Amino acid sequence: MIEIRNIQKKFGERVILHDISAVMEAGKCNLIIGTSGSGKTVLTKCMVGLFEPDQGSILYNGVDMITMEDDQRKLLRQQIGMLFQGTALFDSMTVEKNVLFPLDMFTKWTTAQKRKRVDEVLDRVNLREANKRYPSEISGGMKKRVGIARAIVLNPKYLFCDEPNSGLDPQTSLVIDKLIREITAEFQITTIVVTHDMNSVMEIGDHIVYLHQGHKQWEGTNQDIIFSKDELLNNFIFASEFLQDAKQLRMMEAGKRS
Repeated sequence: MIEIRNIQKKFGERVILHDISAVMEAGKCNLIIGTSGSGKTVLTKCMVGLFEPDQGSILYNGVDMITMEDDQRKLLRQQIGMLFQGTALFDSMTVEKNVLFPLDMFTKWTTAQKRKRVDEVLDRVNLREANKRYPSEISGGMKKRVGIARAIVLNPKYLFCDEPNSGLDPQTSLVIDKLIREITAEFQITTIVVTHDMNSVMEIGDHIVYLHQGHKQWEGTNQDIIFSKDELLNNFIFASEFLQDAKQLRMMEAGKRS
């Protein structure tokens, strides 16, 4: 679990985050959404220690990261997996070696132990057959799956995903969403997803924090969104006519079940 309490961050005189508080639970996909410039990236950088908040606390299982000693922070960072928007794979390395990289950096395992673990995570993301191929030889969706494999190879307690469906077609996006949701539940990871993909919001949004101009405007689940009366949230989520129709359909289905 990650708890953020009263986080404020400013650059110069400009306040980017205004007193943000939220709890990101283990075993759930916790989504941070909002328009460009709403503070999503700054908040996540504060959460992983790249920015220091000007005010507030960031607690990992009850321990404040901000007051940690350097050696404690180093250990914490080894428990954090990162899936970057552009995957950030090394073009000169095979898929297998890309996934192996964190193990080489952070463990003293034997070569056999490391290769066994790489095979396990590549199997988990259905990419065992691609282990000897290079990033230039695989599709965008496969690259995302390699990124996920690398992010979980150290058995992280926390997983941060930055726009995991960026640049993917809708069908491949569904595959990535399903994989993130399954891994989160299977390993009880605290997963934080920053996304603009409204399909992801509706499919895997166990817990959603909506930021607007640096404020926490709304918080809830993907089911709560259907019945939200927050005008700013509705304008953001259901901007298109298609999504407006989808909302009406979901409300009708929910009414029938009740």
